Amino acid sequence: MPWRLKSTDASFAPDFQNFLNIKREAQTDVEAMVTKIVEDIRARGDQALIEYTSTFDRFDLTAETIRISVDEIAAAYKTCGPEQLGALQLAVARIHSFHEKQIPENISYEDQDSVKLGLKWGAVNSVGMYVPGGLTSYPSSVLMNAIPAKVAGVKRLVMVVPTPEGEINPLVLAAANIADVDEIYRIGGAQAIAALAFGTKSINPVDKIVGPGNAYVATAKRQVFGVVGIDMIAGPSEILVVADGQNNPSWIATDLLSQAEHDTSAQAILITDDEDFAEAVVQAVDIYLQKLARNEIARQSWQDFGAVITVENLNDAVPLIDVIAPEHLELAIAAPEEMADNISNAGAIFLGRHTPEALGDYIGGPNHVLPTGRSARFSSGLGVLDFMKRTTLLGVTEHSIQAIGPAAVTLAEAEGLEAHALSIAIRLADSDNETDGG
Repeated sequence: MPWRLKSTDASFAPDFQNFLNIKREAQTDVEAMVTKIVEDIRARGDQALIEYTSTFDRFDLTAETIRISVDEIAAAYKTCGPEQLGALQLAVARIHSFHEKQIPENISYEDQDSVKLGLKWGAVNSVGMYVPGGLTSYPSSVLMNAIPAKVAGVKRLVMVVPTPEGEINPLVLAAANIADVDEIYRIGGAQAIAALAFGTKSINPVDKIVGPGNAYVATAKRQVFGVVGIDMIAGPSEILVVADGQNNPSWIATDLLSQAEHDTSAQAILITDDEDFAEAVVQAVDIYLQKLARNEIARQSWQDFGAVITVENLNDAVPLIDVIAPEHLELAIAAPEEMADNISNAGAIFLGRHTPEALGDYIGGPNHVLPTGRSARFSSGLGVLDFMKRTTLLGVTEHSIQAIGPAAVTLAEAEGLEAHALSIAIRLADSDNETDGG
């Protein structure tokens, strides 16, 4: 059974804290092994990639076959059905349209002291995108990572995807083709992250790495950060549904299971003000668990980490939501926009009874790469800005340095940085001499 909490219980506060503190990810000590792999790739490049691919993916590579060819991509595309390709095209159009609206504007102005100030945006030059591989990999993740990069103006987008025993989901290659990915390599794991960061003879290094992966991939991303940028370290999926008693229990049950089926460490939470409805949802979950292909995964997730929280008033849900800071938040209530306005911490919010989170995973438009593990308290989902950099501009004239320079000299001297102060003061002195006709 999932956790059952009631806000009216005297023990609610400590019980809720205990629920927040449960560990959903097994602590796997892979640091030493990842360090070895990363250093090996850095030292031996392609040869090390080939050896690790043979060991971990049971697939023999050569330097000539590391890259997936244009012909292979075209062949994979042809094996996809027209309905699947049509769905991908619709998803691309909607995701592209939403992200296009995120492109920031440059700033340029002159202030009252005739100082020119500005800010200009530019894209990261090259990005590596990690895609989990095999036949169960997700083409939707390709679109969610690739499209904002291309909208931002990334010139070189590289995809790495492991092909265990040579297998790959053809729809993944089709998605990469539709999303204008520039290069695709059949490598995975920590070795792929290292190859993207440091480069090999066959793979030029990139400037930033994005995309989810297992513990080895996440650890490798941490280790190469600083050499390259990274997006985030993704944890198990999460959903929190706020629902009143006017909902169909089956709808809410399937919404909860849509995330529970991802991983045994995923988490699904229901907050409601109706005890009878809560019980109906729990019963509906049990029914659907018997039907799902991934029922063992979903069942363990629900039993170990799921929760049903009953509150007196749905407004009481807001502070709980902000503490949980869920990756996905569904507001299946009469006035979802009103509640959404009062929520500070959520990766993505889904408004109303007819907006299941799963719609956002594929076709809604906003990105499905979102902060997990309560990190929505301080971070955001993937977007165009993650693939852009901003550069500030400052232009001072002979007149304006007289206006603001003395204060800068004062601050530099206060910090004991003599050359800082001198580099400004010398210009002020020369400017004074020119004014005096000296």
